[in-house]
Amino acid sequence: MNTDGFGWYAYLLRCADGTIYAGVTTHLERRVDQHNGRIAGGARYTRARRPVALVWWSGHDSRGAAQQEEAALRQLNRQQKLELIEAFASRERP
Repeated sequence: MNTDGFGWYAYLLRCADGTIYAGVTTHLERRVDQHNGRIAGGARYTRARRPVALVWWSGHDSRGAAQQEEAALRQLNRQQKLELIEAFASRERP
């Protein structure tokens, strides 16, 4: 997972029931572990929908910018989120 050293991230998780969860964090790997119950601290929403998988993320320089992106993600309908995830998955990674 190449996260390019940003301070904050907006992210999308695909839950076991197929739903998509949006959030923000400073540490993607730790946060996914929390959501999956490997360490304490996951969101109540994802506790009943494990396992979850990280399917999209975007790096930001500030918490506010990451939270703005999270809010925009939450406004997208399911199809738009799936298209965003598909585009992210198909782009070239170093």
